Amino acid sequence: MKTINIFKVALVTLGLIQLTSCEKFLDQPVLGTQTQDNYYKTASECEASINGCYQSLFGESGGWWPIAAFYVATDMASDDLWMGNTSQDPATFLRTAHYMNPKYDAVIQAFWEHRYKGIQRTNTALSGISGSPMQNEDDKKRMLAEAKFLRAFFHFDLLINFGDIPIMDKVYLPEEVQGKSRDKIEDVYAFIEKDLEEAIEFLPLRSEYDLSQRGKATKGAAMAYLGKVYLFQQKYVEAKDMFMKVINSGEYGLLADFSQVWNLHYDNSIEGIFEGQFMEDTQYRLGTQIPVLTGSRDDSGWSWGLPTSNLEKAFLDEGDMERLKWSIVKDGEDVPGDDDQDALPISPGSHKSARINRKFYIPQVDRNMPYNNPTHALNHRFMRYADVLLMCAEASYHSGDEGTAKLYLNQVRQRVYLDDVTASGTELRDAIRKERRLELAMEFHRLEDIRRWDDDNGKKAICNIMGPNGSFVKYNTETSEDKYERDNQIESSNKGTFFQENRDLLFPIPYIEIQISNGAIQQNPNF
Repeated sequence: MKTINIFKVALVTLGLIQLTSCEKFLDQPVLGTQTQDNYYKTASECEASINGCYQSLFGESGGWWPIAAFYVATDMASDDLWMGNTSQDPATFLRTAHYMNPKYDAVIQAFWEHRYKGIQRTNTALSGISGSPMQNEDDKKRMLAEAKFLRAFFHFDLLINFGDIPIMDKVYLPEEVQGKSRDKIEDVYAFIEKDLEEAIEFLPLRSEYDLSQRGKATKGAAMAYLGKVYLFQQKYVEAKDMFMKVINSGEYGLLADFSQVWNLHYDNSIEGIFEGQFMEDTQYRLGTQIPVLTGSRDDSGWSWGLPTSNLEKAFLDEGDMERLKWSIVKDGEDVPGDDDQDALPISPGSHKSARINRKFYIPQVDRNMPYNNPTHALNHRFMRYADVLLMCAEASYHSGDEGTAKLYLNQVRQRVYLDDVTASGTELRDAIRKERRLELAMEFHRLEDIRRWDDDNGKKAICNIMGPNGSFVKYNTETSEDKYERDNQIESSNKGTFFQENRDLLFPIPYIEIQISNGAIQQNPNF
């Protein structure tokens, strides 16, 4: 796979390359060729540029690689997912999922590279649109706000996975990038906050966009992500305030039925705060491939990222049968919501847990053929309203407002017919955490949550879940009686044994970046 690190990214931006030469005939403009200097002259060109930035949410090629693969790998590194596929070479995911020092992993390297490529793309749009002669100032401010939202999103995505990262705040020339080191994490957070604050000022509300503009960044999305950025820094009062603004805006709500949450017929619903947009398009391959990546091998899927029995047990222990039904399907079970699918085979010999993720499953009637191509229309819900309610509950609890915490926690529970939580203190905190696991299961939030939560013994939650004595490892190696997982040891049930708490709270900086930077970028500790 071609390497695109932050240094090489500086060479090419949005395919607009301007070459110079002392030869006179090379100094002449090339007819029909667009460059940074002759683009951004019209509103439509500026709009096309900012629309192109959204493509970087899942990488320019879309499909399963590189961004979707990384997101699935993060849940594999938690207690929610196995690698799952036990009939193919697991090399793509093994080091990351099983904490086997993944500094050489292609999936981590590709994510780093393509997130910086997305940042460079937004910086190019910011530079071009800022100097554009377009007449409508409101449209110009809105486009710049979209670019800042996306730039903040990409930086935050890198920060929560790698810690200190180089801030890329403009279009850098190769000689400017060489020698650039990692910025302090507090400076990265401040940069992200500033971008989101400026985006909030000029982004429209969700209701102010017409249908053709659904999927674009909104004021609500920027406020929700700013709240999340505050929450991750334990700025609980600021986080609660920002989430309350989203809630009180009246722009969002919970869908009536949990079965609708990941139904492609409810893309861009009232619950969608921010969604990656996918079209069902065979000719141009513009759809998602996550349903294929995570689907049963007996159903034309690839079976990477399969639910653990530990996750299923969490649903059962809570009596949460509604969300369990729409989250996990086991071998031989009928698939809820798919009347055209007989009992779904998920052969135990090829699937570690003989389970699949129901959320990303595409019913037979809605499938674009051939099925295993990146051509499906299911939007990816990066953030939904239930997530905001639970983050607001968490921020409210930590800022001393248990009443508000219970109010929004119970709103999420009531949709799936669970009793209200009346507990207080640490019991309430743990109820909010458990609710996040059940509500957001396998939506790529679990690892970031257990890395940031502080447990009562002073350690991060993940340190009590993973490691030789972690609860997840003990469950799988000593307690679990799940016949599928215990019988299929092609993927070992000791996943998490190699976790080291002085190393694995972050992913390693890709080794190629360390090499190319000539020492300017330092590796994370103990890799």
